[in-house]
Amino acid sequence: MFKNKSYIGISFIILIFGIYAIPKIVDRVKNGEIVKGNRLDNVEAKSSKEAKLLTIGPAPKFELTNQDNVKVSNETYKGKVYVLEFFFTTCPSICPKMNMSMLEIEKTFFGNPNFGIVSITIDPKHDTPQVLKDHAKLLGVKSSNWNFLTGDKSVIMDLSNKGFNLYAGENDKVSGGFEHSGLFALIDKDGNIRCRKDEYGNPTIYYDGLDKKGVRDIQQDIKILLEE
Repeated sequence: MFKNKSYIGISFIILIFGIYAIPKIVDRVKNGEIVKGNRLDNVEAKSSKEAKLLTIGPAPKFELTNQDNVKVSNETYKGKVYVLEFFFTTCPSICPKMNMSMLEIEKTFFGNPNFGIVSITIDPKHDTPQVLKDHAKLLGVKSSNWNFLTGDKSVIMDLSNKGFNLYAGENDKVSGGFEHSGLFALIDKDGNIRCRKDEYGNPTIYYDGLDKKGVRDIQQDIKILLEE
């Protein structure tokens, strides 16, 4: 008898809850508010934050001479997203692959006035403005926002090694006489170096210009920065 009364009491409580709560739940569904609880809001905010590119810090300043014998600096690219590399025209190893990767990037964003490319030679003695102009023509470069830069050798080496921390150096024992990384730097409209996280949550800082995944990643992140 006592058990029956307990069941009746529980049933009555459930009925009252249903009468009170169900209309409110239905209203929240209609208004699209059913997923806006505190926990879900926090998860969404975290996911959105993690999806953003990391800001490493301001890119080093530079002022060098391009293939048209015109001074070009980081201020030239103010308000633009751009990719920067160090290379040299007579490089027999990784540079041709880097060139192809840059051409792929150029093609993807060709015609966008808010995007550019900077290629800085580490062999300025050989790579004069005219040599760089001939090299750009040989590659089939079309973008007016792709500058090939040359200048004082010590300034360029400091910019590469101390500024961007992208290794470049002379080595008589290697073919071509120079060594350098095959990495690309991505700079946003405010002049900051930007990157994504790797699979372990660490900043990648630079993108592999010799790897299909690296090129794909940087293209995806360029699109993100252009929309910011």
